[in-house]
Amino acid sequence: MTMREHVHTLARSPLAVVEYGLDLAITEWNESAARQLGVPRQEAVGRSIAELLPTPEDEGVWRRLLDEDSGERRLRHTRSDGGHVACAWAHHRVLDPRGAPAGVLCIGRDVTSEIEASRRQVEQQAILRALVDNLKIIVWASDGRGVFTYLDGKGLAGTGVKPGQLVGRSVFDVYKEHETEGLRRALRGEQLHVIAEANGKPLENWFVPIEDERGTVDAVVGITLDLTESRRAELELRERLALIERQQQVIRQLSTPILQVWNGVLALPMIGVVDSARTAEVMDSLLQAVVRTQARFALLDLTGVEAVDTKTASYLVDLVRAIRLLGAEGIITGIRPSVAQTVVSLGLDLAEITTLSDLQAGLKHCIGRMVGEERARGGRQLRER
Repeated sequence: MTMREHVHTLARSPLAVVEYGLDLAITEWNESAARQLGVPRQEAVGRSIAELLPTPEDEGVWRRLLDEDSGERRLRHTRSDGGHVACAWAHHRVLDPRGAPAGVLCIGRDVTSEIEASRRQVEQQAILRALVDNLKIIVWASDGRGVFTYLDGKGLAGTGVKPGQLVGRSVFDVYKEHETEGLRRALRGEQLHVIAEANGKPLENWFVPIEDERGTVDAVVGITLDLTESRRAELELRERLALIERQQQVIRQLSTPILQVWNGVLALPMIGVVDSARTAEVMDSLLQAVVRTQARFALLDLTGVEAVDTKTASYLVDLVRAIRLLGAEGIITGIRPSVAQTVVSLGLDLAEITTLSDLQAGLKHCIGRMVGEERARGGRQLRER
């Protein structure tokens, strides 16, 4: 069969067939070439292959093929629709009847998907490499019989096992039966995520079964993470949070101390910003102190309070009323102008609540009341005698 007959036969091939002459003009362009490269035959024949399928080296690649007997090149081309296609071109020189070079016959195979798959594989390997080199994990894999096919990871440091050391050995021979339960279940098709103790260390394990096209598990991929450091960090964090909570409790107690300033008289000097949560806590502590000490008076001193929110102002009024229900008298002292404006804007009724200018005035009021009551009791006792 002559070269021309070969060309006509290849024209019906599923592979792209392109032929060009010494001047690089295209003389053959089959339907597969038209389909792969996006250029119809009638538009391709007669044009320069260097113009139609440019390469980074301009026409250098196509012209050099005129001097090469055969070979293969992988080239990336831009289609007429703007897309890209990669072809593996097997080329052969075309000779005239005298044996002199007359052109080049190129047979192309679309390898775009192969190159993309290879690129993704390289990318995935790079990602895996980055994980095992930088994270303290152990990544391993076994075949369907439980034989190690992969073992690597920064987490192997300190275990006495080197990367790849156990490849080719059965997991069931290396580890005890109870340590291989996860792998056994994964080989039966179960995906697992378990946390267990091994050699005194808490380990988090993932078992991922890999199935073949028939749905049979033929491999298992595993990831092991040593939780020792994270558990230690978690414990330290909890201890710090507990310490902060204790410190906050002390601060709250110091910022709202309940003082017994006189026999039967309690004082609660409030300082700083008073919000609803803080007022609710103060209410509970003060009411308990009133009952415990059997106090007659409770002074709420607001001299150190710059402002209160609307809900807090209502709480303070409710606190004074609750003190009254316990048989004591609640007195508010040291109200600042800003706090007074909040009380007025809410329309709160303070007519039944004693309010005084400062703590000293409040204490004098309480002592005066108790002295007066004591004199009144003494007078009644004399009259009864």
